Amino acid sequence: MSSNARVSIVRLPEGEGLPLPAYMSEHAAGADLCAAVDVPLVVQPGERVVVPTGFAMALPPGYEAQVRPRSGLAARDGVTCLNSPGTIDADYRGPVCVLLVNLGRAPVTIYRGDRIAQLVVAPVTRALFEETDALDVTSRGAGGFGSTGRVTVP
Repeated sequence: MSSNARVSIVRLPEGEGLPLPAYMSEHAAGADLCAAVDVPLVVQPGERVVVPTGFAMALPPGYEAQVRPRSGLAARDGVTCLNSPGTIDADYRGPVCVLLVNLGRAPVTIYRGDRIAQLVVAPVTRALFEETDALDVTSRGAGGFGSTGRVTVP
């Protein structure tokens, strides 16, 4: 079962002629985002770049958009999104951009119209934070990073 959220989009001048975010298969969770660059952008190994997508949007209240990496770009070229998933709040109205990093060993060129990331629109649950004197006890307790599922082999 799926639901739809109406998202208003304004195409920016740098986005002229580019496709708007689009789902590439019937059950895709993320809509592909394209690079709205005027000239090819070479991303050196270890370099991070902010890539415009050529649009701004208005999410409905109670929703967020998450900018996520494209698996093919990451697997093939070692290019992924920093701050992933990047969160776009419902009250943001500025240009949508993607923060990419090249974790590969070779330069990667981003061309106008390349699919560089995906956008997942999702409902948001807001927590009610309540201060208390103590927390309930669990079997995990305060075990942090890597503390679950550890197997000791003699």
